[in-house]
Amino acid sequence: MSSMHPVQVIAVTGGKGGVGKTNVSVNLCMALADLGRRVMLMDADLGLANVDVLLGLKPQKTLADVIAGECELRDVLLQGPGGIRIVPAASGTQAMVSLSPMEHAGLIQAFSDISDNVDVLVVDTAAGIGDSVISFVRAAQEVLLVVCDEPTSITDAYALIKLLNRDYGIMRFRVLANMVHSPQEGRNLFAKLTKVTDRFLDVALQYVGAVPYDEVVRKAVQKQKAVYEAFPRSKAALAFKALAQKVDAWPLPANPRGHLEFFVERLVHAPAGTPL
Repeated sequence: MSSMHPVQVIAVTGGKGGVGKTNVSVNLCMALADLGRRVMLMDADLGLANVDVLLGLKPQKTLADVIAGECELRDVLLQGPGGIRIVPAASGTQAMVSLSPMEHAGLIQAFSDISDNVDVLVVDTAAGIGDSVISFVRAAQEVLLVVCDEPTSITDAYALIKLLNRDYGIMRFRVLANMVHSPQEGRNLFAKLTKVTDRFLDVALQYVGAVPYDEVVRKAVQKQKAVYEAFPRSKAALAFKALAQKVDAWPLPANPRGHLEFFVERLVHAPAGTPL
């Protein structure tokens, strides 16, 4: 491994709230850590933090302190389950919801200081299509779109794809169906989405599979644990394991794309032909 290997940055998003983005983010991180990856999870729902709540962690400092210039990003890192590290957001802080483009850029650049021992950064975005969602998705290399079987989930996912594609030129989206009652339901959801994107947009959607609806997910949430840890043999945990194996095989970014990205200096300095 060259010391400057690129970091794989995956934004988990979905447009609509309640589709299970945070659950997907946390469990995907744990499954990737199980594959030997050094994983960091950023709670990018800046004003309504929920990763720490989901995992029963109590952060002393959060991204709000970093933005205020009161500490460095490395000072807010929390040790999470399974060896993952977590960058916690603030809870109930209105100012964090309306950061300026400069503040978003500063936050993205702050990650460069902690890139020395990270292989994967998973960014759990807020719901909706606000500025912070757009900033963080654009700064990632992979967009993992979480959808579930509700009409609003498909329309909101489409709205997000359309915005990112038309205004920011993002072409590639990976789609995960969450809380499905059968594998077929997941494929049907993906078909519904591609039906509208194929007609109106020039994008490539890739289906990465489904996470089944599983009663134990709620039990895990009540225990403030990831289902992957609390019920490792459950249907949901096994689906996250399969998802992590797919994600692990995605190609690493090789060059910057001309706008602000997480860990961009790792893409610039890796000389061509360096074994990654």
